[in-house]
Amino acid sequence: MSTICAISTPNAVGGISVIRISGEDAINIAEKIFVPLSKRLVSQMRGYTCAYGKVVFDGKTVDDAILTVFLAPNSYTGENVAEISCHGGIFVTKEVLRACIASGAEPAGPGEFTKRAFLNGKLSLTQAEAVMDVISAEGKQALNSANLAHEGMLFKKIKSTTDELVIILAELAAWVDYPEEDLPSVENEALKLSLNTAVSQLNQILSDYDSGLIFREGVDTAIVGRANVGKSSLMNMLLGFDRSIVTDIAGTTRDVIEESARLGEVVLKLSDTAGIRQTDDLVESMGVDLARKKLENARLIIAVFDASEDLTAEDKKLLEKINDKQCVIVLNKTDLETKISPEDFKDYRKSVVSISAKEQKGKKDLEDAVFSLLKLDNLNSDTTIFANERQKNCVEKAKNNLELALNALSLGETLDAVTVTISKACDYLLELTGEKATEAVIDQVFHNFCVGK
Repeated sequence: MSTICAISTPNAVGGISVIRISGEDAINIAEKIFVPLSKRLVSQMRGYTCAYGKVVFDGKTVDDAILTVFLAPNSYTGENVAEISCHGGIFVTKEVLRACIASGAEPAGPGEFTKRAFLNGKLSLTQAEAVMDVISAEGKQALNSANLAHEGMLFKKIKSTTDELVIILAELAAWVDYPEEDLPSVENEALKLSLNTAVSQLNQILSDYDSGLIFREGVDTAIVGRANVGKSSLMNMLLGFDRSIVTDIAGTTRDVIEESARLGEVVLKLSDTAGIRQTDDLVESMGVDLARKKLENARLIIAVFDASEDLTAEDKKLLEKINDKQCVIVLNKTDLETKISPEDFKDYRKSVVSISAKEQKGKKDLEDAVFSLLKLDNLNSDTTIFANERQKNCVEKAKNNLELALNALSLGETLDAVTVTISKACDYLLELTGEKATEAVIDQVFHNFCVGK
């Protein structure tokens, strides 16, 4: 493979930037452009050592820098790696990168360093995928899960199930292919027990998927309610700063205002919508239509009601619309004399939270209600493993084939038919871990990575 290089730090001004070079000629390329202050040759440096010096290109000094050397196979990629840490200016960083390319390195593609780590056996495919989850983690739960996957926990779980299925396949193959040998017959009940255990293990991974998606990507959340109940005040309280305009005039919000807010460990992708009501104002009417669309499509609804007023006809229409939605009912303006209470909503089987957005009270109660509704309150951060969409698809296909095998056993079909479906299940699990993944699958995984990782 060719020797590649890329900037491995963000394309922004900072204290330092890191340019990574990986491949058979990494050390030779570094030696062409880096002059250690000690006058020692770069090629004489040992692995896991650093040298201070200058990056020189076309006879001119580009920058002071530190060179770190990692020798194969003891590096991130499993290849020779040289990393140049220079000052974090955008121009100077690109000049160092240009020097690397002019000296023989090729620009790296998205995720190519981690792809090489996978191809060189330094990481499984699930561990490689977890690298981006670590980088993009926006909370403790997401980071814990990503680190567990990066440490190989998901790979070990899948491999354990796969190994059990491989043993079953070996026993079935021996019994079918060598009937003349005095081999013990395969007992249907024992086979069913083993397959049911494997299905249960896969179901556990699938059950964690929705929770993992929430922690990784956040929750599309619509704040809805009639005009002037305090939707914008609630959004500002959740954000911690004034994003939506707040006035006593009904109909102030006419468009959908979108922003992300952290509620505990979850990121809510908030949409503050126009008050849902009948209006002759053309612009406000368009905002109300957008609010209704958000109400239909959001995963989580926060329905806001004014606790200082009796329920109106518009309030009751909204309650009908949210009846089949994942929804938390918020009674706002509890700093005023209240005319409605949680008891008034007992027929709707929704979580009801009382707050005062004006006085910044009730946020923790809202957080608890959201966590309970999304079934996130009892997750064990030390054991939960979250799969991504590709992994989920492989697990589902494997599970479906194991269920087909169980069904075939129940119907009394031949062991040949059972073997075929178990074998397919194994193939999907091996694709998941990367042990039997096609080149197209591998390319797609790393296509989503940033350049430089």
